[in-house]
Amino acid sequence: MKHHTSPSSFLRRSRVSPYLFTFFVFIIFLAVLYSEDLSCLFKLPSLQPGKDPEQQKVGRPASATEHARLPFAVGETEGGCDVFSGKWVRDESNRPLYEEWECPYIQPQLTCQEHGRPEKEYQHWRWQPHGCSLQSFNATFMLEKLRGKRMMFVGDSLNRGQFVSMVCLLHRIIPDHAKSMETFDSLTVFRAEEYNATIEFYWAPFLLESNSDNAVIHRIADRIVRKGSINKHGQYWKGVDILVFNTYLWWMTGLKMKILQGSFNDDVNDIMEVSTEDAYRMTMKSMLRWVQKNMDLPKTRVFFTSMSPTHGKSKEWGGDAEGNCYNETTPINDPTYWGSGSRKSIMQVIGEVFDKSKVPITFLNITQLSEYRKDAHTSIYKKQWSPLTPEQLANPVSYADCVHWCMPGLQDTWNELLYNKLFYP
Repeated sequence: MKHHTSPSSFLRRSRVSPYLFTFFVFIIFLAVLYSEDLSCLFKLPSLQPGKDPEQQKVGRPASATEHARLPFAVGETEGGCDVFSGKWVRDESNRPLYEEWECPYIQPQLTCQEHGRPEKEYQHWRWQPHGCSLQSFNATFMLEKLRGKRMMFVGDSLNRGQFVSMVCLLHRIIPDHAKSMETFDSLTVFRAEEYNATIEFYWAPFLLESNSDNAVIHRIADRIVRKGSINKHGQYWKGVDILVFNTYLWWMTGLKMKILQGSFNDDVNDIMEVSTEDAYRMTMKSMLRWVQKNMDLPKTRVFFTSMSPTHGKSKEWGGDAEGNCYNETTPINDPTYWGSGSRKSIMQVIGEVFDKSKVPITFLNITQLSEYRKDAHTSIYKKQWSPLTPEQLANPVSYADCVHWCMPGLQDTWNELLYNKLFYP
């Protein structure tokens, strides 16, 4: 007479709880059904500033097929090369990409030759990544890709400089009668009529609503940012096909930031002080939520440009103890150089927030390559906001602008990198 072992007797003999057995069976079932999704959960990497988030999603370089899914992409960078890691090489044959006098859209605060800079050395440097070369900027190709599209830069005066650089790179192939530039309060629009395309700039130095939002009169020392207010500006960004954000310089007023809870129109303002890093983190999260809610991500691209360095202390690169960028004519050669004007804690916040987000934003890590360019600032060679005093004239270091950049110059390289990340990610 044969004995048949029932499942229940087997469990009793093996001393395995029926509930535990059922749980194991359920887990095996899920693993088979969702094996690909479960494997992804255990392979998610950390975002590294300077690396394309699209290449980090699955812990390996993205294939050409994966890149093809990115809107506007037509190819890929050689061997997954990090285009933000490299060196500056002198190239008088191919730089500058245009002449200062050729571009009527450059603000007088950035026209260094017009305002007396005696040399052009800063114009002749080309960024060379380690292990690969950048695709050359092709204005005709880009305008064709922008046909019927809107491209917008959102942020502060440094992003406005990058916007103007982009216009300078493109406008020469457009007939005079088929292009225009207009400003409407915080919004400036360059139109390429024959392409039905616009390149735009929107002034929002904190991205959120602030007491510094006037595009002309915004020199306010006691800066206040309103919590949860990104839609105040974001309503003007809707419908854009390529969006380029930046925000950094205006946060650097100290170790604390004032955050408004409520409205600027309230009779009594409820203001709290938080660390600059926490305030910045709040803004990054607001930006990502706005992008996820308002951008058609399968058809559009979003970029975030990292901090633009300042060069206010020449002793940091071995120069005079009392000097700054004034009279500097060559780049810094030390590949590890990082000035005190660029807070690594802010870079860390960006990495942390982007790491936790699934929103596909491409990070333009221009900070390190720009750190080397102490020679590229406008310094004293710009239109001054107010008449200089005799004391200032006697000491040019005292009024040198070591924040903004001469044009043509460094910011054209930022746009070459944007061009490569847009079309060859």
